[in-house]
Amino acid sequence: MGKRSNFERREADFYPTPRAAVVPLIPYLRGVRSFAEPCAGDGDLVRHLQGFGLRCVYAGDIHTGQDALKFDHYGAADAIITDPPYNRPVMHVLIEHFQRIAPTWLLLESDWASTRQASPFMASCSDIVAIGRVKWIEGSKHTGKDNHAWYRFNARHNGGPVFHCRSGDTVTPIRRTGICEQCRKAYEPQRSSSRFCSQACKQSAYRSRLSGTPAVTASSGLFRYVQRAEVPGYTAEGWEPLPALDGTDHGEYSLLMRRRVEQG
Repeated sequence: MGKRSNFERREADFYPTPRAAVVPLIPYLRGVRSFAEPCAGDGDLVRHLQGFGLRCVYAGDIHTGQDALKFDHYGAADAIITDPPYNRPVMHVLIEHFQRIAPTWLLLESDWASTRQASPFMASCSDIVAIGRVKWIEGSKHTGKDNHAWYRFNARHNGGPVFHCRSGDTVTPIRRTGICEQCRKAYEPQRSSSRFCSQACKQSAYRSRLSGTPAVTASSGLFRYVQRAEVPGYTAEGWEPLPALDGTDHGEYSLLMRRRVEQG
């Protein structure tokens, strides 16, 4: 793990998980009776969880030949609970892989949630349980310099996280990510009502809605998107501007217009 400390960094970021880091998680494991630990190291986290009555159905580690990315299921495990390596490329791949197998609790730095690299993962993060600073070096008088938290990821979840304070209070934070209704990718919304990640996706969604209605198609010649500078000319030729389909403006450069049809 990439921990900041005054100690020399350990090879492969190997830091056994102390029991004090596990205790705050236990109240949030409701319904979890069995677990898998795919980054088990020497088994410290497994022993701590078993001490609270949970049953370990799998424990393995890359250093003993069990590559977590080679497993696509863990039998009857209710959840994956692990303290993963903090090498960012590896950690991000593991998040994607684990959450597709089972609900996954990972012990990570608290500040990670505030970074841009975390943005793609936050929609599927359902809970963040703060635990504060952790004493990683056994026998040391000092804790690490970073606050940590348990993050729960689930590929079936799409609503962002609820943050659980150390006091036990629960607050819902402002969501840092959203899912674009058009391209389905995660993005950082500027407004709470935002639905699309870009103006291009917004316009594409509008065109898709128009093309799905037989009476409102581009081929009919009745509707057209035009640049705003061209609006006066189209108006003079018998076209009229329409409001946006979702009640908001279409954008800085284009506008939906309809050709007036004379009734016979």
